[in-house]
Amino acid sequence: MAASGSGSSRADNGYGSQQPRRRKGPGALATAYLVIYNVVMTAGKWNGKYSPGVSDLAGKVEMIKGLELLWEPRASSVAEFRWLVIAVGLVRAYLAKGSYHSLYYSIEKPLKFFQTGALLEILHCAFGIVPSSVVLTAFQVMSRVFLTWAVTHSVKEVQTEDSVLLFVVAWTITEIIRYSFYTFSLLNHLPYLIKWARYTLFIVLYPMGVSGELLTIYAALPFVRQSGLYSISLPNKYNFSFDYYTFLILVMISYIPIFPQLYFHMLHQRRKVLSHTEEHKKSE
Repeated sequence: MAASGSGSSRADNGYGSQQPRRRKGPGALATAYLVIYNVVMTAGKWNGKYSPGVSDLAGKVEMIKGLELLWEPRASSVAEFRWLVIAVGLVRAYLAKGSYHSLYYSIEKPLKFFQTGALLEILHCAFGIVPSSVVLTAFQVMSRVFLTWAVTHSVKEVQTEDSVLLFVVAWTITEIIRYSFYTFSLLNHLPYLIKWARYTLFIVLYPMGVSGELLTIYAALPFVRQSGLYSISLPNKYNFSFDYYTFLILVMISYIPIFPQLYFHMLHQRRKVLSHTEEHKKSE
């Protein structure tokens, strides 16, 4: 379950890609906005200085701190938290702790801010800035927002689970590649390496992300059942009941028909796009 992209049509659950439909591109103003948006989502404004550290563990931590300063957030900036900040934050926390356990806490705030900020992509479709389906984009974006807030944030006990790190890493790598892809595409200067990564790394990242998402929801089930989180029982004045535990199980079951279809669709798109690129190179 994933977010939709900006700049082209997608039906890839966030980890792969779909060949954009051949439609008239956005106007100059919309293109400028999308370029800024995708750059912000990828890296944002560079700030600070960086000096290499020594080779021991402390030196490595200082090196990562220096890299983090390159993308240091500014209070007045829309790009206060960015996917590269999340990536750098994960590496920094790992080097400082010497363990990958409980790394979620080091990137919790930027992850929430950034994933929620992806709701803008629904507006991009609604206003016609990008030629994607509003319904499909809304579903893909809201699914990640749901996992971020309604599962990971709401069920504190799962935040230490390794499965959370699994989908966070998959999301982070995917989004850095995706927004880079859209930015260079809008500028009509797309390096082959980024295009290759966009249409290839989903082979690993998609199953990795989906596995992390499912394992995290599964880990949340006993706590949801015990606490009655978000559940509504009868009798009540609205004569309405809702069992959040059952709802989460249905969400997990929904992956069964969706995952294979999207995965094989993406494999088909990969063969189509990369083979077309190879043919174009030969013709030149």
